[in-house]
Amino acid sequence: MNRRTRKSALPALPLPATLLTALTALLGLLVGALAPAVHAAEPPGAGAAATGLHIADGRLLEGNGNDFVMRGVNHAHTWYPGETQSLADVKALGANTVRVVLSNGHRWTRNSASDVAAVVADCKANRLICVLEVHDTTGYGEEAAAGTLDGAADYWISLKGVLDGEEDYVVINIGNEPWGNTDPAGWTAPTIAAVQKLRGAGFQHTIMVDAPNWGQDWQGVMRANAQRVYDADTTGNLIFSIHMYSVFDTAQEITDYLGAFVAARLPLLIGEFGGPPDQWGDPDEDTMMAAAEQLDLGYLAWSWSGNTDPVLDLAIDFDPSRLSSWGERIFHGPNGIAQTSEEATVYGTGNPGDTQAPTAPGTPSASAVTATSATLSWAASTDNVAVTAYDVVRVGAGTETRLASSATPTVTLTGLTPATAYTLAVYARDAAGNRSPRSATVTVTTGQDTGNPGTSCAVAYRVVNEWPGGFQADLTVRNTGTAALSGWTLAFAFPDSQTISNMWGGTPAQSGATVTVTPAAYTATIPAGSAVTLGFTGTRTTANGSPATFTLNGTACTAS
Repeated sequence: MNRRTRKSALPALPLPATLLTALTALLGLLVGALAPAVHAAEPPGAGAAATGLHIADGRLLEGNGNDFVMRGVNHAHTWYPGETQSLADVKALGANTVRVVLSNGHRWTRNSASDVAAVVADCKANRLICVLEVHDTTGYGEEAAAGTLDGAADYWISLKGVLDGEEDYVVINIGNEPWGNTDPAGWTAPTIAAVQKLRGAGFQHTIMVDAPNWGQDWQGVMRANAQRVYDADTTGNLIFSIHMYSVFDTAQEITDYLGAFVAARLPLLIGEFGGPPDQWGDPDEDTMMAAAEQLDLGYLAWSWSGNTDPVLDLAIDFDPSRLSSWGERIFHGPNGIAQTSEEATVYGTGNPGDTQAPTAPGTPSASAVTATSATLSWAASTDNVAVTAYDVVRVGAGTETRLASSATPTVTLTGLTPATAYTLAVYARDAAGNRSPRSATVTVTTGQDTGNPGTSCAVAYRVVNEWPGGFQADLTVRNTGTAALSGWTLAFAFPDSQTISNMWGGTPAQSGATVTVTPAAYTATIPAGSAVTLGFTGTRTTANGSPATFTLNGTACTAS
């Protein structure tokens, strides 16, 4: 965590800036974000039998195959080594994970092997999953030199004797916020090299990778290159971490970033976020928690114990009975830790003796099917203790993609693609993490798009950043009509032979200079008077002119 960066010091932001008027409506669109992924291929070795925490189909799972969603806080242990009660207090407030700082920002003050062993033992004693990270890769001063992540990898290798056998309990966060303001474009190759160095040394643990730009990825480097990094890990056991601070100002920016990874089946969590309202332009962190809950993504708040900004502490003077306002929100808010955390089943969640899975749910039936939504209902499962949740999955080609979860035997799926067949099934889960057999499947075909009669639109095109041979831009598509638009197609032509390399929020198809874009599931519907923002990176020669005309569903849009 580094709070040196202020909003006024940031370069032009690469993320969209359109604020949706209703978070609830926006999150509803995201329920369908797990529709067929843009990047569906698993890396080599991903099908091997997993032990310990591991990644499968973009999800963090435990060794027994149960989903594990991190809910917890960061703890700067290295700055406060005498606060030995902290992890017990974190657990008592409901967390299932703690991210522990193992250096104070300088290589020569990294914690010793014996201290790290004690930290892991403390995590296990308090039934917490332990994310271990070193803080000296933040990217400033002497630590900004090349090889920082490589040096961090050497540190982890020196701890291998301590960490071997702890794959069920420990995640290795290679280094905190690499490449602060220095050459974030150089993040990809050193990150791959560090991951491969650990794998070559025999580490099988889940590895966590922070974004560049103080962890905030304001240039979109991690978003554009995450698939390449993920594919380079032959175990497929890699998760990305975004630090959501002042770059993420709106609900649209938050959900667009998170949704892009979910849609691509790339594992992600919010590794740091937090602070008082309006601190340094920070957004409402409740939005982040709500979006993470909607998408079943983990989050780890900064910080149980801060460094230079004690006003941000979750616990004042380490007294858990006197939480700060931020502490109350993160633990007891509507999407806070106490409401959403589930203990790792390796610790015997719920009834330690409960190993009986629920019965399979009944065959789901569909109703109220439209072009973009459908309601599913099924006969409830039974369990020897209690069924706590149902997971609806899309089944196809030997894979499953979770679309939604529900506490009751009915759910409405939204953000579906028009005129598309979905083969759907349901699992039941109990409090101990036991999962039922899968239900029988039902195939639902969404209706045809009605053509969005009366289309009226405006499009804003903005170059966010450019460099020799490349650039980043965003497109804000506004529905200026009186009816919602769904299943839309945007078309335009580049004036200078630019080529799109990677897009989030939509799927591009390009022939010569002409580009057509169809939406992602979470941008598929544009309510009347609202807008969605798409972002992309591209290549160019010397010129980089902006497109002059745009059409939406064949109707000319106003350029704004």
